[in-house]
Amino acid sequence: MSALFNLRPGKPASFVAVLFLAVLAVAPLHHAQAQIPGLVGVDHVGVNVPDLNQAVQFFTDVLGFTPVTQLGPVPLDAAWKQAFHMHAGTGPVTSRMVRAGSGANIELFHYQASEGSQQQPGGDDLGATHIAFYTSDLKASVAHLKAKGVKFLGEPVVMSAGDTAGETWVYFETPWGSRMELTSYPAGKAYEKANPAVKLWSPKDAAPATAATSATTSPPLSQAEANALVTRHLQIWNQLDETKRNALLPQTYARDFKMVDRHFVVDNFTKLNGFVDELHRKSPGYVFTPAKPVVTHHNLVRFYWQCGPASNPKALTGMDLFIVENGKVQTLYVFVDEPQKAGK
Repeated sequence: MSALFNLRPGKPASFVAVLFLAVLAVAPLHHAQAQIPGLVGVDHVGVNVPDLNQAVQFFTDVLGFTPVTQLGPVPLDAAWKQAFHMHAGTGPVTSRMVRAGSGANIELFHYQASEGSQQQPGGDDLGATHIAFYTSDLKASVAHLKAKGVKFLGEPVVMSAGDTAGETWVYFETPWGSRMELTSYPAGKAYEKANPAVKLWSPKDAAPATAATSATTSPPLSQAEANALVTRHLQIWNQLDETKRNALLPQTYARDFKMVDRHFVVDNFTKLNGFVDELHRKSPGYVFTPAKPVVTHHNLVRFYWQCGPASNPKALTGMDLFIVENGKVQTLYVFVDEPQKAGK
């Protein structure tokens, strides 16, 4: 770097400073140009597990993710085992790909009669050590996992200085001992304020599902699937017991779902629970019921509803539009009709 400052000995220090900053500004462009042609980003992360069914159940029932594809069992020949430094006696492999919200997928591998090490890598061992999941509500996520019996490795850590100031994180363990992390920084991190042009990718910045993009990437829904989805949707909105409601939420809505009203957006289960509770508090005895048959179109579901007490079941009417991905509501658009005036 000293050569840079000696290029123009006669130039003032201000010129040198500007030239130095210009070199720094151009440097990231060279890195981008050197990237592998066609490379876009991380598709999935592979994880070996001792029990595939246990791992799938954990990612599905505890974390609320969705298993999609399965391959195997596939026998592995000697050449493959040698290339991947595997033990000769290890048996066939079965893999399962799990959709983990907005971000890279997770591929779970199980080897029959595995002769590999059953010891999880330590924090200072070589290799990948953990997977971090972003949450918009860390407190609620921690409470949910603790209620499921998940072991945490300490309390949430709040970063108050340095590049990651604004982030809160905490580690937890899977039933088979792998380390995972929850992280949250809804207001961003400190480095983003100092370097606004260079940002790390984050699920919190991922674009929500839209009708146009999802229709081409999600399988079409059958009428029976759409009806079942709406039935669970109504059970959630009519349920007064939050514990019972919480059991239905991950079965019906994607973990990163959004409910979009004309005037506000709900983007996590905690906010949704609060909204439903407030609705029942202000309007006791009100019940949501179907107003028309459910209509499905590819991965879209249109549902007209009415809401009111037994004496006036149509006190409030409206329509819900679901964007569905992998059998769960990704985005819910709510249309509430203007109340009709008396005599009309």
